[in-house]
Amino acid sequence: MNDYWHASDYRAVFERYDSNQAGLSSDQAKKHYELYGANRLPEPEPVPAWKRFLHQFHNLLIYVLIVAGVVTALLQHWLDASVIFGVVVINALIGYLQEGKAENALNAIRQMLSPQAMVLRDEVQLTVDAEQLVVGDVVLLQSGDRVPADLRLFRVKGLQLQESALTGESMAVEKGVQVLEKDAPLGDRTNMAYSGTLVTHGQARGVVVATGVNTEIGRIGSLVAEVKSTTTPLLRQMDQFGRWLTFGILAVAVITFLFGILLQGYQAADMFLASVSLAVAAIPEGLPAIMTITLAIGVQRMAQRNAIIRKLPAVETLGSVMVICSDKTGTLTRNEMAVRTIVTCQNRFSLTGDGYDPHGSINLGGQAIQVEDHPQLGEVVRAGVLCNDASLQQLENNEWRVHGDPMEGALLVAGVKAGLDTNAAIQEHPRSDLIPFESEHRFMATLHHSHSGGAFIIIKGAPEKLLDICRLQRTLSGDESLDRQRWLNQIDEMAKQGQRVLAIAIKPTPIDKIELDFQDVEQGMILLGMFGLIDPPRSESIEAINQCQQAGIRVKMITGDHGATALAIARQLHLVNSDDVLTGQELQRMDDQQLSERVMDVDVFARVSPEHKLRLVSLLQDQQQVVAMTGDGINDSPALKRADVGTAMGQNGTEAAKEASEMVLADDNFASIISAVEEGRTVYDNLQKAILFILPTNGGEALIILAAIVLGFNQLPLTPVQILWVNMITAVTLALALAMEPSEPDVMRRKPREAGEPLLTPFLLWRILFVSIILTGGTFGLFIMAREQGLSIEEARTIAVNTLVMYEIFYLFNSRYITASIVNWGGFLGNRYVLYAIGLLLIFQMGFTYLPQLQFLFGTAPISPGMWLVIVMVASSVLILVEIEKLIYRKINRNRRIRNH
Repeated sequence: MNDYWHASDYRAVFERYDSNQAGLSSDQAKKHYELYGANRLPEPEPVPAWKRFLHQFHNLLIYVLIVAGVVTALLQHWLDASVIFGVVVINALIGYLQEGKAENALNAIRQMLSPQAMVLRDEVQLTVDAEQLVVGDVVLLQSGDRVPADLRLFRVKGLQLQESALTGESMAVEKGVQVLEKDAPLGDRTNMAYSGTLVTHGQARGVVVATGVNTEIGRIGSLVAEVKSTTTPLLRQMDQFGRWLTFGILAVAVITFLFGILLQGYQAADMFLASVSLAVAAIPEGLPAIMTITLAIGVQRMAQRNAIIRKLPAVETLGSVMVICSDKTGTLTRNEMAVRTIVTCQNRFSLTGDGYDPHGSINLGGQAIQVEDHPQLGEVVRAGVLCNDASLQQLENNEWRVHGDPMEGALLVAGVKAGLDTNAAIQEHPRSDLIPFESEHRFMATLHHSHSGGAFIIIKGAPEKLLDICRLQRTLSGDESLDRQRWLNQIDEMAKQGQRVLAIAIKPTPIDKIELDFQDVEQGMILLGMFGLIDPPRSESIEAINQCQQAGIRVKMITGDHGATALAIARQLHLVNSDDVLTGQELQRMDDQQLSERVMDVDVFARVSPEHKLRLVSLLQDQQQVVAMTGDGINDSPALKRADVGTAMGQNGTEAAKEASEMVLADDNFASIISAVEEGRTVYDNLQKAILFILPTNGGEALIILAAIVLGFNQLPLTPVQILWVNMITAVTLALALAMEPSEPDVMRRKPREAGEPLLTPFLLWRILFVSIILTGGTFGLFIMAREQGLSIEEARTIAVNTLVMYEIFYLFNSRYITASIVNWGGFLGNRYVLYAIGLLLIFQMGFTYLPQLQFLFGTAPISPGMWLVIVMVASSVLILVEIEKLIYRKINRNRRIRNH
């Protein structure tokens, strides 16, 4: 297939496919169908549910647990084995339920194809299924149609296409038939109509040049299929952590096994069970569940802030985002055209306000003005309202909607801001006739009669066109000769600000004139003024970008719109490097090395294609950047899938974009991404706190088993089933309370963490070791004391388990802040879930200690109230010791900062 039909005369297409303007014959269509295939996208092979479920077990820690469970079962310790297998299956089910289907993105793109098409076959006009279209077919388009295949247009009448899903350009594009340059970017190929785009105005005929997978939309579908989703930083960290932990546990278990047999004279079976106990003690069984629950809580919090998470790990990834690549239209801007400038012969006025909301002011020299004091302005605004086919509607939720062309809607909004009663103006000057807008003549003209006996013609359109047909301009003192150069300077100035310019003119006409033709507007027109229109940035986006900069996050605008428009919006948004812009054509000429050197410095990329977006995201990731990408169109899907966090628009986004994304913004607002980043950072903080809380328990348990073997104890202080009880019951109560921790005050003033930073820093490893030793000393000490006092092994083990649990209760308070002191009201009472969790855990422990059924299950026995007092006194030591350690750490850090400063 030829990718450059836009640079060829349409006759070359007919020649290539043995067709003509009357269409193919039925026989030709059949041959082409056999040769080129159906006009549909190939369906991918779905992954069977059983494969996705089995994949959840593909984890080193899970393998160790399974082996431990099998060996325990072979030794006929059925209870221990069933608890281990239960933990494994629960974790697999959680992962399976959270995993999304990758093929949904392609299904959504497939739904964008038009189901039917109007074609010429055998010189007869007929409707066929879009799947039956073949290259060489002549397709007829009219307003409201979805383009069924890629077409080279050869006959056009006022055709406008909404191509934002493919190009990112907010405005409908006027189409023609002229041959274009070969390197014209997708958005500038005005003689092509692409599959999946929408006809908003006019009629056309085109010859099919590509169907199915060969269309532009099909090519994007292929890109999506080829793109490999990146794994998240957390999953990479957990994978690395899991490998090190697994090898460490296995090494210690093997060494302990050999030590017990060779040096202590233990039986092999007993020593094997002890080694399994050690492995079970060291593996944090509750950690996967806590991770999932913490992420799920983050999902709920984000949903309350209009960010809907589709894939669970994306919650945490948001917290490590370093670069946000944002589409412009509808994300940073409102996707609602607004008049920003009105130029008359004497003055240049600026307008304020957001989108279609008519609240706002008209300013001159930075000061709000009264329109009555500027009659020229009033005349320009009234003309814009009268020469107009759009309507403005206020919805029940106080939002405003434009029905019709967005630019015409913007003129109505400007009229309301000027204090004009638009309905009254239309009734006072009813329209008698019109010349509709056509791309050939590039203007719209209307004939009006007033109730006072006057008549006039209004014309609005491309400024260059109106400058050609106007000889006069309206001034305060009357009509005078047109100052063409002044108007050209104004057009240039508005274009530099990214504004689209619309000129408007008027001409008095006899009262008896009731029909309008082209001769009436070819002479005698008087230029009233010009409108500068733009899709303005959201006011909240400016604040959100400022927050990003404070948080060390770079924002890059990647849009299919024109460079001047993108640059103007970037400047209003105060993007870091908004004085530089790279276009798609410039990107095309750069190799990866050249682009890599510039991709971090440039913040505005304009007129880009789907491949360019994908390439930019990939190059940023190659530089170890964690990238979030926003988008709403099919053209964004490949980059959304490739990004670490693909973010689609919920209101105006295509289904293809949503399915390729990890997150959907319910309000299409860039500011919601920043709220999501804040929640993501909080989720990571809370995960780190939970890990810092859980691992010392496992460390302490493993050290207790190890110490017992080294010291030659015949009976271990903790059995495997008691270890699993402690691990799971404290994880689902105490560790879960840490998942509810609120955001810390400085969370959005920190720099993003490095992508390669390990989950456990040297300081955190030290903390885990320090607390593990404290837990081991107290628990093992009380176990020895109980045995020396003549208490039974069941009582001694019950004391050991309860000491371990009480240690965790006190250490939970330490864990609320990793380095800050908790010795204040906020530290002890700032998270009510901590208090609920402690109360719940104490109830569980009472049952564990005193209920006969649980005593039988776990091998426990009742203990005296006096022993509880001893346990509490010993366990409270961890609170004091860790707070002292934090104080020393803070002092060392403060001194280091002073020295560096």
